[in-house]
Amino acid sequence: MALPLGANSCQTAGFALATIGWILTITSMGLVEWRVWHIGNTSLSYSRVVCVGMWKVCIYHHVPNTNRSALCYHYAYNDTYIPLDIRICQNLLLVASILGLMGRVSIIFALKNLCVGSGQRNVTFGPLVVSGILDIAAGICILIPVIWNYRSVMNEEGIAFPPFLSIPFKPNTQELGSAILVAGLSAIMMLSSGLIFLFYRCPIAR
Repeated sequence: MALPLGANSCQTAGFALATIGWILTITSMGLVEWRVWHIGNTSLSYSRVVCVGMWKVCIYHHVPNTNRSALCYHYAYNDTYIPLDIRICQNLLLVASILGLMGRVSIIFALKNLCVGSGQRNVTFGPLVVSGILDIAAGICILIPVIWNYRSVMNEEGIAFPPFLSIPFKPNTQELGSAILVAGLSAIMMLSSGLIFLFYRCPIAR
């Protein structure tokens, strides 16, 4: 017998939260605005904004009477100047995206059983619990880079970029970028969906 509409509404809400959170996770990985550095005028160049991302750095030059130009440099595997925190955050975000994908597969299987009215409770709740664990693990993996980058900005930590980029070790000022907000929101969604699957057991047809 199929489930009534309200019986699996919380699992569906959890699935929607986790799916949006997973999409936001992948989006944040592609954004470069994790740390925004502001570099003032010098005798050699005009003011610049440097966006430090997880996989690349972009330099935006503010030149009078011209459009703002950008130069982006993708980090190479053998770049020794990349700080340890960025290296670790890269791996954590990759792990989070994989865990999020695995969680989506598990919850789709569970929702399928809910919709068709599977008679075995373990067949349904097993994938729900697995999905909840995967979502919480993914949320933690996302939250660590968010907190780590927040700490780096608040402590005004520098990065020894190679000389050809002409970026000083530390900027005049630095601030949090939009990527941290996107990643933080995705972490909250992933953690919330995981808690729904683990601790909020909705009624299921017998």
